[in-house]
Amino acid sequence: MSKPTPISGFPEWTPAQRMIEQYVLDRIRSTFELYGFAPLETRAVEPLDQLLRKGETSKEVYVIRRLQGDPEGAAGDDALGLHFDLTVPFARYVLENAGKLQFPFRRYQIQKVWRGERPQEGRYREFLQADIDIVDRDTLAPHHEAEMPLVIGDALRALPIPPVRIQVNNRKICEGFYRGIGLTDPEATLRAVDKLDKIGPAGVTELLATTAGASEAQAKACLALAEISAPDASFADAVRALGVSDPLLDEGVAELTAVVETAAAHSPGLCVADLRIARGLDYYTGTVYETQMIGYERFGSICSGGRYDNLASAGTIRFPGVGISIGVTRLLGLLFGAEALTVSRSVPTCVVVAVTSEELRGASNRVAEALRSRGVPTEVSPSAAKFGKQIRYAQRRGIPYVWFPGAEGAPDEVKDIRSGDQVVAAAWEWTPPRADLTPLVS
Repeated sequence: MSKPTPISGFPEWTPAQRMIEQYVLDRIRSTFELYGFAPLETRAVEPLDQLLRKGETSKEVYVIRRLQGDPEGAAGDDALGLHFDLTVPFARYVLENAGKLQFPFRRYQIQKVWRGERPQEGRYREFLQADIDIVDRDTLAPHHEAEMPLVIGDALRALPIPPVRIQVNNRKICEGFYRGIGLTDPEATLRAVDKLDKIGPAGVTELLATTAGASEAQAKACLALAEISAPDASFADAVRALGVSDPLLDEGVAELTAVVETAAAHSPGLCVADLRIARGLDYYTGTVYETQMIGYERFGSICSGGRYDNLASAGTIRFPGVGISIGVTRLLGLLFGAEALTVSRSVPTCVVVAVTSEELRGASNRVAEALRSRGVPTEVSPSAAKFGKQIRYAQRRGIPYVWFPGAEGAPDEVKDIRSGDQVVAAAWEWTPPRADLTPLVS
């Protein structure tokens, strides 16, 4: 059999990297639960018509067939695709289970998603997301939009990663401003401005003219709005200084002011009002978020989301919500590529119990059982080689301790193979230092 060729865009971490990933997930999950979000997992597939109904293109969706040998392919109820984010399946779940849920419904969801993108550093075809959403029936209080950055700030601050900055905007500001200057297609205007970082002011000006019918003066006003950025509520003064008036604009300014001020009270410097942030998805209607790691800004956002009022509805009943998603694989991929995350050992094992002889392996197994019963990760040496070889086995794997069962009634001893210290110990009472019990991520 020839050596397999890796499939690009489908990362497979080493065991050490996987331990780092699990460490990260545990802390994210812990923070989400501290804020009262309940866990949820949805199926991996959704009907194609549902996946494609909110502005996504078919090029991003992986289509699956009901059976490998089905010559006709998928059709009707069998026309399924792997979900490309967790928002669409969550919206479907809310509609299907609305009678069983208590609103406002707070959920977190940590799952893999699939997206047919061109793989590159920090961007994958299969990746892990960690989402939170708050959904209510008919109306959702705006203070939930101010809560999102607090949760994400605490979750990311608990990780051994560079500091982050959450950029926030409000779609109502943009839409109200565009209407206030006479543009009749706010969505086309927003899509053009969203490309500012990619094509620059001249490119956006041209795009505004061709797709939104903007005059040179209107395009200049749109760019002036996009240039506004402030770490506090002073952004509102800069918006008013542009001299545009519209009720929706005023509403958006008030909501964004609340988000920025709430974040500043909780964690100064966490949030920045940045009015060029638009978010490409069509269903956002209020506050939008993008998050950058300091020092990794060129790679774009590692955590994003926003307010949506029209994603889920059943007849006359709407379920507005607000959500934000951490791109866990994206975040880790960037840091792994920069060798910016390490783990103190490549296995969970804290202690290797040496084997004096194969005939006495049972004694070593009993020591291991006693240590495991007290929460000490332990394995038994794979062979009854000379003790020096068994110690080297532990050293190669970064395991800090080797346990030597006592022979002929002699007490057991445990050796810290880093320092060379060796002491008498009993498996039912010895405990390693807390820093050695599990691998440390840094």
